[in-house]
Amino acid sequence: MNRFNYLGDRLCLAACGLYALNRWVLEPRLASSFLHSYFNDILLVPAALPIVLWVQRQLGLRAHDGAPTAGEIFLHLAVWSVVCELIGPHLFARPVGDPLDVVAYAAGALLGWCWWRHESAARPAAA
Repeated sequence: MNRFNYLGDRLCLAACGLYALNRWVLEPRLASSFLHSYFNDILLVPAALPIVLWVQRQLGLRAHDGAPTAGEIFLHLAVWSVVCELIGPHLFARPVGDPLDVVAYAAGALLGWCWWRHESAARPAAA
């Protein structure tokens, strides 16, 4: 089985870098509703899932070091969607979540799934 690189995953590193670039450079300078509302949401799964899976692996809650499975990606997408769009708005005095945020999370999840499948298939298996 190919070993997933968790914190060194190139998609994760790129997504974290793009998040920082958007948050601290682009958003303050550009009046783009896409950059302000959805771009970082697309980056959620690619940036956060490898970190969460690494923590789960360290705690013994993940039994393998392979690339994220479709089930893992979907489970985390569902949990984060509920937390961020159903529960979170009530905690922060915003009465309604944005359903388009969930669409953006799902787009990032699909991007991540395609990337991790491709990377896993392209890497030679560990000896």
